[in-house]
Amino acid sequence: MKGTYLGEFQEIVLLTILVLGENAYGITIQDEIASRTGREVSRGALHTALTRLDEKGFISSEYGGATAERGGRRKRYYQVSNLGKNALEEAKSVRDELWSSVPKVSVQNIKG
Repeated sequence: MKGTYLGEFQEIVLLTILVLGENAYGITIQDEIASRTGREVSRGALHTALTRLDEKGFISSEYGGATAERGGRRKRYYQVSNLGKNALEEAKSVRDELWSSVPKVSVQNIKG
C-alpha cells in the first residue's frame, strides 16, 4: 500500500470533491471543508494535498473557461478517479473494522 496511503486531510479533500461534484475547484473545496469541519484550510495546505492526490492518481483535473470576473484566469476543476474512490472505500473499511472491534466498554468511555 506504499504510495497509496490516504491521510486524514487527503480523505477529507477527496470526500469534499465528491460532495461538490462538478463544482469542485479550489475555493469551493476550501469553503466546503471549513463549513463541514470547522477547520480553516490555507490555500497552500489545500494545494499540497491536491498535488499529492494527483501524484497518487486519486484525482484528475481540467480547466474551465476563462471569465472576465476572474481577470481572464480559468478555474481548475477536480474529479475523484476510480483509484481515489477505491482508496476511500478501503480507508472506510479499515476504520469500520477497527470501530467494530472496539469493546463496548471502551466505546462508552469514549462517549463520555
